[in-house]
Amino acid sequence: MLIFAGYVIVIGSVLGGYAMVGGHMGALYQPAELVIILGAGLGAFVASNNGKGIVATMHTLPKLMRGSHYRKSVCLDLMTLLYLLLAKARQSGIMALEQDIENPQDSELFSAYPGLLADPLIMQFVTDYLRLMISGNMDAFEIEALMDHEIETFQHEAEIPANGLAAMGDSLPAFGIVAAVMGVVHALGAAALDPEGIGPLIAHAMVGTFLGILLAYGFVSPLAARVRAQVEDVTKILQSIKVTLLAHLNNYPPPIAIEFGRKALFAAERPSFNELESHVREVKSAPARERTA
Repeated sequence: MLIFAGYVIVIGSVLGGYAMVGGHMGALYQPAELVIILGAGLGAFVASNNGKGIVATMHTLPKLMRGSHYRKSVCLDLMTLLYLLLAKARQSGIMALEQDIENPQDSELFSAYPGLLADPLIMQFVTDYLRLMISGNMDAFEIEALMDHEIETFQHEAEIPANGLAAMGDSLPAFGIVAAVMGVVHALGAAALDPEGIGPLIAHAMVGTFLGILLAYGFVSPLAARVRAQVEDVTKILQSIKVTLLAHLNNYPPPIAIEFGRKALFAAERPSFNELESHVREVKSAPARERTA
């Protein structure tokens, strides 16, 4: 909804200011120039991306209409789940987690958090590295390096739609100039018109520059920034899991390990120390049947 609210503010401000100086709205309606600008921008987007990038962008755009999935409540659940997993590993040995990570749907620990269980990115990241920890053949430095590579790869791949939209946004002002120049050429080529008749054609041609800049910085570029913001949200979650698991590998107890993870979160989603401690205490004291209800 914030995207639509922003678009309304952009349109209202631009057209409102134009109306305040006595501008005629009809002069701004130039569908031919919109076809030139948007069509050329879309063509440049298709030409500069491969099929994977185009499909990823199409899948990403609907997600922009929703807010971030990783709210404070999700982060609380994630930190609590990691605490329970690490506490079980510390008490019964890391091998005790083998059944949990091989069949998360049947695990008492994972099934208590259906929201996390339905998130394939978090589940794969947690279970894959717990599986590597169970293998016992990699030290903390090797696992940290592998985590860094995976997070970097995820971030690079997830930002492909943002890069494509940003490139498209950067191209629209230039295509607006193209539309304006073509309009001027059309006006000057109308030899049968007198000077008074050419004036309106020149004015209509100049709308192309206006539309190109407005579409770029008011509509398309904000979408690219929104995609990058969502990628940053997910990246922070992965980094939080990373530092939590690494703290466990360095023999910190579970309460300290999840404190490492809590500190890695953005301030807006980060639960306070007391909030996390109280949540963990409630979950620990609740019977297993209540946790899975």
